[in-house]
Amino acid sequence: MKPHYMLAASLAATVALLDQATKYLVQKHILLFTGREVIPGFFNLVHTLNKGAAFGFLNDTGGNWQTYFFLGASALAVVIIANLLTKAQPGDTIFVVALGLILGGAIGNMVDRIRSGEVIDFLDFYIGSFHWPAFNVADIAITCGSLALIISLYERKRP
Repeated sequence: MKPHYMLAASLAATVALLDQATKYLVQKHILLFTGREVIPGFFNLVHTLNKGAAFGFLNDTGGNWQTYFFLGASALAVVIIANLLTKAQPGDTIFVVALGLILGGAIGNMVDRIRSGEVIDFLDFYIGSFHWPAFNVADIAITCGSLALIISLYERKRP
């Protein structure tokens, strides 16, 4: 197996396992739709469910269309990432890391959608009455991976 496949697969597995482990701990220790204050006025651990995408995007409560839509989007992302990995060149480390992070995040959230039709979110940052939508480890990986992907595309040498 090529080294960049191993790097991407290792990152993806680590992210997906960390995501699932943290969600398990949240389910075990925090009642659904409740939370625990960690840093007063700034950060809580909460236990919420999200049918939509990262940061509550498209978290409409009507119907279950989001489950099927995002399962399909996740499956498509896995196929696209696998294809992009075949195009990685030696030295494309940021590109491969980005794809591994996105893949791991997609798998982590996909496991939730397959299991329950919703994603568990638990990180709640806020200032005063302004709350950023709750998110999870998979969302962090997808966001960081997307930023790294943009950076890698700017750094790639063009033919």
